[in-house]
This record gives sequence, C-alpha cells and structure tokens, in this order.
Amino acid sequence: MVFINKFSKYKFIIWEMAIKDIKSKYLGSYLGVFWGFLQPAITILIYWFIFEVGFKAVPVSDAPFILWFMAGIIPWFFFSEAISTATNSITESSYLVKKVIFPVGLLVLVKITSSLFIHFFFITLLFIMFYLYGFDFSWYNIQVFYYTISTIILLLGLSWISSSLIIFLKDIGQFVNMLLQFFFWLTPIFWGLDMLPDKYVFFFKLNPVYYLVEGYRDSFIHKIWFWEHTALTPYFWFITSVFLILGYNLYKKLRPHFADVL
Repeated sequence: MVFINKFSKYKFIIWEMAIKDIKSKYLGSYLGVFWGFLQPAITILIYWFIFEVGFKAVPVSDAPFILWFMAGIIPWFFFSEAISTATNSITESSYLVKKVIFPVGLLVLVKITSSLFIHFFFITLLFIMFYLYGFDFSWYNIQVFYYTISTIILLLGLSWISSSLIIFLKDIGQFVNMLLQFFFWLTPIFWGLDMLPDKYVFFFKLNPVYYLVEGYRDSFIHKIWFWEHTALTPYFWFITSVFLILGYNLYKKLRPHFADVL
C-alpha cells in the first residue's frame, strides 16, 4: 500500500524521467530514439531470414513461423531490456540517493517504463503482422495487455533485488546478463515444448518467463484465456508475489546503506 501511494504521488515524474531516459540513451546518434525500435526489428528480420528462408521452417501451431516467432521474442525483448537497464537504475542515478524527497526504489519503474514505450510499438506491429497474414481480430488478442502487466509486476520484484544488490556486489550486473543468456535458450522462443520428452516439460514450465511468452502466443495464435491455465496462472502469480515481497523488503533493508556505498 505504501508503494502504491508513492507511485500515485510520483507517477508524472516517473513518466517524464522515462521519456528523458530514452532520449539520453541515444543522445548524439543521428537516428536518435529510432535505434530503440530499429535494433530489435533488425534482430527479428535476421532470425526470420535464417529460420524461415534459410532453414525453411514450417508453420507452427497453424501459424506462419514468423508470427509464431514474433509472438515469442517480443515479450522476451521487453523482459530482457527492462531487467538489464533496471539493474543499474540506482547506481546510474546515485545523485538522487541522498535526496530524501524522492524514493529511489521507483527508479526501476523509470527503466521499465522507458522499455515499455518501445514494447508498445512492437505490440502494435504484432497486431499489424497478424492482420496482414489474414488473421482477424479476436477478443483473445486483448489479453496481451494482461500479460504485459504481468511482465511489469514480475520485473518490478526482480529489479528491486538486482538493483539493490549491485550497489554492494558489482558482479551482479554480469550475473544478470549471464542468466538472461541462459534463460533465453531455456525459454521456448525458437522451439516448442512438444520437442521435449514429456518428463522434462514440467521443469521448463517452472520458468515464469515461459508463462509470459506462451501467453502472447495464446493471445494471438492458440486462442486460450489465461484463466484456463488452472495450474500455471496461480503458480506464476505465486512466484511473482514471492519476488515482489522479497525485492521490496530487500530494498527497504539495504536502502539506508546506499549513500555510504555510492
């Protein structure tokens, strides 16, 4: 409740700081903020060319490979970009740590929000691509925003943990990057769980990012509501709540020592 009150109080400042963060990230480049959209788009294009043109990838779940692939990698782009930048959010804004009037714990939301701007562009692109390939609009598509909100809440808990720890353990940044590479291949972005022996499927579903990636595909391809996952949805919110509570309490415990270290 305390955090919600603080968010309501500073929501416009968070919004302005997020816009400033995007501009400063690409300051000095000719294309400016367009790099934030161009780089992921080029990555998608390269993977599409390799797998669909080069390897002749067949349709997956009755959808062209490019659509199935985009529905999986777009939420991953958002998740990986947000956690990477949010991890360094407090150390990058160390000048705010000694200013009591601003709760530095909200800095992770600034980074998540700046990543969200770009993510909304790719969600729009996803709608356009499915339309161009002949997929009619469905009410199932709307729940993509439920999965976006779910991603934000998961990111918030994880970012509080990583951004608090990195102040005292500089190796946390490298550790987060290593975990992202590890989970990128453990998450079914290029492949489906039907490729695995049944005995291993359960363990891969323990990855909370699996729920998010498959959720985007459920919204556009599989046409499955999130409440139909009677085991996976409660599990996701349980593990997300654990990260959220752990992250917030860790931040509160370490916050008084930030200024001494920075």
